[in-house]
Amino acid sequence: MREFLEHFKFAQPQWLLLLIPCVLLFLLRRGRGAEAALTFSSLSVLVSLGAKVRRSAFSIGMPLAILALIPAIFAMARPVWRNEYHAKNASGIDIAIAFDVSLSMSIDDFVTPDGRALQRIDAAKKVVNDFIASRPDDRIGMVIYSGRPYSVSPITLDHDWLLSSFKQVNLNILKEMGTAIGSAIAAASSRLDSRDAKSKIIILCTDGASNSGKISPIEAAENAKKLGIKIYTVAIGTEEGRVSSQIQRFARQEFDLPTLQKIADVTGGQHYHAKTAEELKNYFNTIDKLEKSESVSRTVIEDVELFSWFVGTAVLAALVAAFLLAINPPPAP
Repeated sequence: MREFLEHFKFAQPQWLLLLIPCVLLFLLRRGRGAEAALTFSSLSVLVSLGAKVRRSAFSIGMPLAILALIPAIFAMARPVWRNEYHAKNASGIDIAIAFDVSLSMSIDDFVTPDGRALQRIDAAKKVVNDFIASRPDDRIGMVIYSGRPYSVSPITLDHDWLLSSFKQVNLNILKEMGTAIGSAIAAASSRLDSRDAKSKIIILCTDGASNSGKISPIEAAENAKKLGIKIYTVAIGTEEGRVSSQIQRFARQEFDLPTLQKIADVTGGQHYHAKTAEELKNYFNTIDKLEKSESVSRTVIEDVELFSWFVGTAVLAALVAAFLLAINPPPAP
């Protein structure tokens, strides 16, 4: 029933207004006629003078003739079975997110609105998830990295699939230790290089300094610039945050803000340092506003005409009514 209501439509519904006089005609048919000119105490004598009128055919035929108008009116309103197809063109902005999953992302120097400690990775995943969901018309892909990069998703418009894959990301997904920022930029750049987009950007999320990989962050940024790729760098965490002693015996803070700033400057992007979950959210909102482009959406409507079925029903009902009235005409006045 739900599918019927979604697809069955009238292309010209204004013709349905003719149903009002049709219903009135059917109701008035049973109205009382004018009073007789002469009054008789009994008509039994008059009945015997003529042939007995068979009224059953007339009582069926006339209502059937009136009811034949209903499918005829429906046919005039053009009933259709409508299918709508929505097609959209991407905005022209391709985005690759390079997301740090090194063990230092387990530092809980962020806090929730109710004051509970929050790990950096949890705060970053929430904000990145909202960012992806807010840009349905952009092609977005993701690379995660610690000691080496790993592709979570190619550049795609299928954000449901991307978000489902991102949901599985955690600190144990990659076994290599370290933070290979240069390799992450190179991996993200290679995915964007094959794309034909008017704007290509990388959003690099990290909480540490590059200490792994075969290419330096600055060299990778210079290569990205040659490919027309802009990099936004987002440093996550406070200067006071420290890796747990269970991970490093002599816990230290690895933060290389000058390098992240230079990566952004080389490619024409921006650098941000988020020390709180609210700042992180605001910085991603800023990136969202800076990288905007209009997309084109189209709706294709396919109508399958159904009026012939209603015309056929009306014609059949009218022919049956005419046949009944022809073989059993109404009584003469």
